[in-house]
Amino acid sequence: MPAELISLAEAREQVLAAVRPLAPEEVPLSETLGRVLAEDIASPHDLPPFDASAMDGFAVVAGPAAELAVVGESRAGRPASRSLGRGEAIRISTGAQIPEGADAVIPVERVAESDGRVQVPETPAGANVRRAGEDVRGGELVLAAGTDLGPAEVAVLASLGRERVSCGARPRVAVLVTGDELVPPGRPLGPGQIRDSNATALAAQAARAGARVELVEHVPDERDATVAALERALAAADVVCVSGGVSVGPHDHVKGALASVGAEERFWGIALKPGKPTWFGLAGPILVFGLPGNPVSAMVTFHLLARPALRALAGAGPADVRAQAVLDASVRKSAAREQAVRCRLRAAGDGWHVEPTKEQGSHVLTSMLGAGALALIPPGDGVVERGERVAVELLARGTLSS
Repeated sequence: MPAELISLAEAREQVLAAVRPLAPEEVPLSETLGRVLAEDIASPHDLPPFDASAMDGFAVVAGPAAELAVVGESRAGRPASRSLGRGEAIRISTGAQIPEGADAVIPVERVAESDGRVQVPETPAGANVRRAGEDVRGGELVLAAGTDLGPAEVAVLASLGRERVSCGARPRVAVLVTGDELVPPGRPLGPGQIRDSNATALAAQAARAGARVELVEHVPDERDATVAALERALAAADVVCVSGGVSVGPHDHVKGALASVGAEERFWGIALKPGKPTWFGLAGPILVFGLPGNPVSAMVTFHLLARPALRALAGAGPADVRAQAVLDASVRKSAAREQAVRCRLRAAGDGWHVEPTKEQGSHVLTSMLGAGALALIPPGDGVVERGERVAVELLARGTLSS
């Protein structure tokens, strides 16, 4: 390892500086969920596009209590065929267009109806009327480029009549996992062997970040095999993630293989626990991450470095997922390295609270279970005491407890 390790902040800065967003592509509305919007969206018309009723009832001219003749009906999608005059009422459904001449709606439960006439109470102008443009005015910017498209955003696009939308392309990812000791699920373990969880974890993290996983491959601890696997990965992907083999042992071939395929090293070694032997570089425009082999280290460094890169490639803004939280248990500092502590996350009256999930060894994969955040503990001496506020990096949504 190099004598000087760079900080996590510097590592992330270098990664994002190397990203060149992929060219956007037109996507059918039905396929936009989870994508990043690549164009500004303005409303082509007012929303609602016309004055509409907020209630089932009768459209009237505002005024004092009166008996009115019912002269027609305005239904949703079928407006009244005539305008309204004084002394008249038109039956109306929720969402139906307000007839010309009417300026208020009286709910059906507030009238007495008999023989084609209704007794109505005094009614102010505008009662129970949804005004045209009350939601959005024609020409108004509704969604900006760089917006993550969730269910609400997709619904708004539909309300604006967008059948196709320009979105950032989904980055292609290749995952290579090195190690003779690794055995995929479903195969029996031999002496000294362990199950491979990194291939599954990294592919799942890439997919959750919005990428297309094009290749997942196990690579033996052999130089020629490592070079060949890297060549296949570079031909298939915009981002290559290699776990294991980036240290300095006699069977660690990844760094040398990366040099053989023309990958340019940007950094190797981060002052981070877990994640110290992380490598990052470029093979032309392709981002290459050499992640540690320990399962937790691989997942943590992917989230902190590869995930932001994938988001940026897809056109997302530079905002990360940081917050402040109160520690519910003391954490001892590491003298020289920042720590990413896997924590349960809960909401309280004074904000977010975090507590380590369990023992924090980089091999303890179950420490990721229930983790809603990584508490980022700065290096130094002593302890960060319970009750102190720390920076946290939020993990996936849906992991919060109350």
